Amino acid sequence: MDHFALVVEDSDVSADFYANILKLEETPHPDLKPGFRWFVVSGNSQIHLIEKEFAPFEKNKSMHLCLSTQDLDGMIAHLEENNIPYWDWPGKENAVTLRTDGVRQIYFQDPDKYWIEINTAKH
Repeated sequence: MDHFALVVEDSDVSADFYANILKLEETPHPDLKPGFRWFVVSGNSQIHLIEKEFAPFEKNKSMHLCLSTQDLDGMIAHLEENNIPYWDWPGKENAVTLRTDGVRQIYFQDPDKYWIEINTAKH
């Protein structure tokens, strides 16, 4: 994957979340355009935050960005320290889903209410 683009209301607010909550490294937009913030996910894969007016739509949990970690408990502690609620797949707050393949997963939302999954899958 090269990149995934998200339209956001305020690129600075969203960038703060992706940098400080998800701990992604920001990389400069090649044209240094205001309202564009880019973050490295892994290797050459990036998330692009694009500030612009956009028709609102329902942000369903089935449409989500997923990132993996081998320290889910550390991530949960980090979310709790930053007062960010998380849910399991069925929707129970502060709960973790254990999939039948042994992968643990949680879901939470960014400032624009996009859903993010963090799981323990190994790649």
